[in-house]
Amino acid sequence: MDLEVLRREHLCETAELAELIAHNTPNLRVVDIRGYVKSTPLPDGSQKAEYVPAPAQYSEGHIPGAIYIDWTRDIVDVSDPVPVQLAPVSQLVALFQHAGIGDDTMVVAYDDHPTSQFATRLWWVLRTLGFHNVRVLNGGFRKWLGEHRSVSQEVPTYPVAHLTAHPRPTLRVTADEVVSLLGCEGVTLLDARGADQYFNEVHRGSRGGHIPGARLLPRELLITETGEFLPSEELRAKVEHAGANPADRCIAYCNGGVAATAVLFALSMLGYPNLANYDGSWNEWSERLDLPVNDPSIR
Repeated sequence: MDLEVLRREHLCETAELAELIAHNTPNLRVVDIRGYVKSTPLPDGSQKAEYVPAPAQYSEGHIPGAIYIDWTRDIVDVSDPVPVQLAPVSQLVALFQHAGIGDDTMVVAYDDHPTSQFATRLWWVLRTLGFHNVRVLNGGFRKWLGEHRSVSQEVPTYPVAHLTAHPRPTLRVTADEVVSLLGCEGVTLLDARGADQYFNEVHRGSRGGHIPGARLLPRELLITETGEFLPSEELRAKVEHAGANPADRCIAYCNGGVAATAVLFALSMLGYPNLANYDGSWNEWSERLDLPVNDPSIR
């Protein structure tokens, strides 16, 4: 397994994207999926999270030719009581086709989050449809701006494309599936949140702590100080130290199934073959009192 080949299949460097744009590369679609999670402390010591898109920032300036996708509505099932759950296949296919993304398209996604978690969320969403020609801009919009590359306020339009879905349901697991796998040999559960939430120093939702047996792998550990993914060998050392085994089925979760995709993206870049996102994550798990919680703050 050539890690550098895998890396190039997952990441697009800023210089490469600039060249692709300069050459008007056919079927290139750049996707701006900037957004935010705003956390507000509550009197009981917990946090309230607000999921926010960033259309105004897109309007102010974006990578030339980029379209905008709202991570809080366009790719989620707004009827699901659990926030930001994956949208139905039909909704996703319609979205991407009208954005000009089809079977022959090359997608490069970016955001300005320090860990590129919204871009990796789009990567995962497309992967659930069986679409593989999608890469994440390494370093995101922050690196693009830091290199003084061009930006545009023009909103492009593209011809409607044809996208053939080949759904991969194994890339997403439910709470009940996670429960059934707890303690099973050959399964590694990875918590992509920060240590403060894992150890219940702060929590969102009704309960704090983590899913029993989950290993802590904060997505920030996978990123350099300048916002790029670590070199492949360093990445491998980080995930192996956390207990991720390429022979296992590796399931990642966070609060809303978004940060988890940064961990899954890194594992995929290392050639881990059996990956899944617990999409409901702590937003769902903490509220279901029938589900077990390991709370390290209770002695």
